[in-house]
Amino acid sequence: MSKKKFSFGGIILNWFGARLDHFVLWMSATTFAWAIAIFISLKKRMRMSHNNGIAGTGKVRIVDHPQFPPHDFFQAGKEFPARIRHAMVSFMDDAMNDVFGCSIKFSDNHWDSPFDLECNSGQISLFWSAVSFLKFASLRKVQWGVQYQELYRKYPMCYKGAVITLRRDVSSYENIHYYSKTPFYFIGKDGITRYAKYKVTPYSGEPETGLYGDPSEWDIANARILPHETRGRNFLKDEYAERVKTQGAKYLMQIQLRTASDDEPAEVFNNMLPWDEAVYPWQDLAVVAIDATLDWNESLRTTFSLNNMPKSLGRIPAKSIYDYNSVNYMRAHSEIARKARLWSYKIKGFPPPIPDDDDRNGTEWSKKV
Repeated sequence: MSKKKFSFGGIILNWFGARLDHFVLWMSATTFAWAIAIFISLKKRMRMSHNNGIAGTGKVRIVDHPQFPPHDFFQAGKEFPARIRHAMVSFMDDAMNDVFGCSIKFSDNHWDSPFDLECNSGQISLFWSAVSFLKFASLRKVQWGVQYQELYRKYPMCYKGAVITLRRDVSSYENIHYYSKTPFYFIGKDGITRYAKYKVTPYSGEPETGLYGDPSEWDIANARILPHETRGRNFLKDEYAERVKTQGAKYLMQIQLRTASDDEPAEVFNNMLPWDEAVYPWQDLAVVAIDATLDWNESLRTTFSLNNMPKSLGRIPAKSIYDYNSVNYMRAHSEIARKARLWSYKIKGFPPPIPDDDDRNGTEWSKKV
């Protein structure tokens, strides 16, 4: 009898513990989203990150002979209208040391889409859970283009992520290799649950630029433009607009799959640990062809969300703020911040384009913002 009582009591405690963990995750994500909505989206008319960017339109076409398992959404040869947006994560100067992003919509609409993909440079990240992201955000402490010195000293994994993720002296947004890093579901027509990661690279095979060799801690923390820099503040956006105008921009989307198992180790979902490509090879998924760029205002309106995915390709549930999947949980629960930013444009108008003659090494592009 005592064993049964103890077992029943343990079940109840586990039940309450699991719900408490999820409540803390929900509260953390919700509080953070509202803080961003009020103090950044509405007040400053800015995204939480990736404000310095350029968007384009074109087509995305699933490859004719996919090697991955058949899927209702990723049907061979199927074509979608597309939007793409390239951006720097933190700074408003194209010559600075930063993480670079590539987001793709399977639609030519600023909001609605059947599938959105958000990727950044480098195979790993600088944070791996909701709690590590909150520490990452609180320890930024940027001053005059120098940031995260305390973070790198406290958390060596964040420093390792920065070395792999940051880029300097990039020649074009098109030639960077972008990764989703965190896995998603992939449930194909066979009903088998798999996990998927995504990668976006130049279709031409153009070599990636901006990679670091053997940087020091100061090299990584110092995002400022180099003393000999002669390129303008908007040179990457200008280069991309000219490239698209004269020859277009073309990308290869690839997918990496692994089958789920009942005794799945948690590290499968850790975005700091890339999957072994010899065991889980990258397979061609789609070709993205961009033939026009959008103006500044439409680029600002173009918004991406992890909620824009079929359930069979959606995010993997998270249980707590320590869960590796809580990174995507927080991103998906920031919808209010995205809506608040769009509302701010209607109320206050669009922020002005990034001026060439403004102060360099900045996180904001004009005092008029």
